[in-house]
Amino acid sequence: MLKIALIHYQFETIHPFLDGNGRVGRLMITLYLVEKGILKKPILYLSDFFERNRMLYYDNLTKVREKSDLSQWFKFFLVGVIETAKNGINTFDSILKLQKEVEAKLQTLGSRSYNAQLILNHLYQRPIIDAQKVKDLTGLSSPSVYKLIEELEKLEVLTEITGAKRGKIYLFREYTKLFK
Repeated sequence: MLKIALIHYQFETIHPFLDGNGRVGRLMITLYLVEKGILKKPILYLSDFFERNRMLYYDNLTKVREKSDLSQWFKFFLVGVIETAKNGINTFDSILKLQKEVEAKLQTLGSRSYNAQLILNHLYQRPIIDAQKVKDLTGLSSPSVYKLIEELEKLEVLTEITGAKRGKIYLFREYTKLFK
């Protein structure tokens, strides 16, 4: 972890590009950790931590440049890793809790619960859906698709977000809220 903290500091100090150094530098952290096998998947994003602590981030980078205070930079960086990892764990736990709650709701749909589960599985990867995608996933007729969508709206699994009469788009709002 300390090695990538040092690499990030060096990259940000060199600032090799005219634009995008911050994004590339933050992405480099995640890619490095995956490459070294510390992470199995690129799921640790320190961008939010750095953004929320922007002044401390710049202050700590400056302290290394001006006072050679590398230990303070390491502490700041590791606090970011710890906080980000804890937030990730909390989000994951919330997703599991939501999954149980929603699956319990789907059981109330009786024979339609199987198709509702197909939709739900899709929503965890892409939380926005329309009637055509529901039809593609389930193979149901259009009237059955709209009935199922209506039932998922009543269960507060889906929320219509366009306000349109045709071409409606639905959001799995409770899921997306977990990432804010």
